[in-house]
This record gives sequence, structure tokens and C-alpha cells, in this order.
Amino acid sequence: MTSPGAFALDGGRPVRYICPVDPGELLDLLKGRTGFTEAHAALLRELGQVMAPIAPEVALAFYDYLGRDPELSEILHAVPGRVERLYGTFAHWYGELFSGTYDRAYAERRRRIGLVHARLGIGPRAMIPAMGIVQELSLEHLRTALRGPEVFSAVEAFEKIVAVEIGLIEESYLEALALGFALGHRDLRRALAEGAAALLAPPHPGPGRGPG
Repeated sequence: MTSPGAFALDGGRPVRYICPVDPGELLDLLKGRTGFTEAHAALLRELGQVMAPIAPEVALAFYDYLGRDPELSEILHAVPGRVERLYGTFAHWYGELFSGTYDRAYAERRRRIGLVHARLGIGPRAMIPAMGIVQELSLEHLRTALRGPEVFSAVEAFEKIVAVEIGLIEESYLEALALGFALGHRDLRRALAEGAAALLAPPHPGPGRGPG
């Protein structure tokens, strides 16, 4: 389930690294390991109308949690409008938790979200605890909105998709770190950020080829 990748340093020298897992294959693996089924997907789709409206509230809590750390607060507010853009991205991400469609394109979008945060310097030691805030608020809302026995299956489906999400995002960090080390960076944070930046950069045209 590993595949080679090639990226170029300044000057065009290609750098080889191992991409840990293809996003689509990883998604299938995580579904199998968490027991996530089509029945869970269908239930999450139904829950969308109950859960999507709280996306702004959850986004605020998520980035408020990150912003309590002085170093992360500096990152979040380093560029005017960055936090507001992240709020919008988060709301879209949260809504997709309840889309009912969890395919390769979904996994690719999750990979990119992880890489964007890694490029900013928001590493897994911040992201994973912050995901706990997402889970806490969401489960509280579920238990309030659904008072009958259906709450148990709803909680199960939500917890499974969150486990899948964390697995996808963690793997994007590992991929960025692997490339960062391959690029010659030895500081952990620098390797993570630079590896993510390289993965998010547009591909370079091949030798002798223009942009088309």
C-alpha cells in the first residue's frame, strides 16, 4: 500500500520519498478497521439536517481552543483574515462529515486539510486534542437533539467517522514529515511544514516542457 513520489528541490533536483498510503486505499482500510458501513453513512446523511447548523459554533470552539496556546495564536493571526478563512473551511469540513459520501475524493480533501494545517505549523499535537473538542460538542448536541433510542446508533456512526477522520489527517502529517526529512530538514517542525508546503505546491513541468 505504499507508493513512491518524486518532488524537486530548488534547482530541479528530484527528491524521492515514500508516500505512506494512497488516500483511497487508506480510507478503505480505516473503514474496515472501524467497522464503518454503508448503514453508518446513510445515518450520517440523515443527521446532517440536525448537525450542520452547529458548524459555526463548533468551528469557533475548535479555533478558540487552538488560540489559547500563544504559539498557535501567533500562527492563526499572523495573516489578516486567516482565522476567518479557516472558520469557513472548517464549516465546510464539518458539513461533509454528514454528506453520506465517503470516497476517494473525500479522502483526498481530508488529506489536503491536514497538509494545510501542517504547512501553517499546526501539528498533530494540537490538531488531535482539538478534534476532541469537535467530538465533545457534537455528541452533546446529538444527545440533546435525539432523545429516543436512535441516539445510540447516531453516536456510534459519528464516533466511527471521527475515528476515520483522525486516521486520514494523521497520515497526511506522516506524509509531509517523510518528505520534509527527504528534503534535508532535520528539525521536526520545519520538516513537517516544508514537506506539507511541497506537497501542496503545483507540480513542476517536466524537463523540456512548458506549462502547456
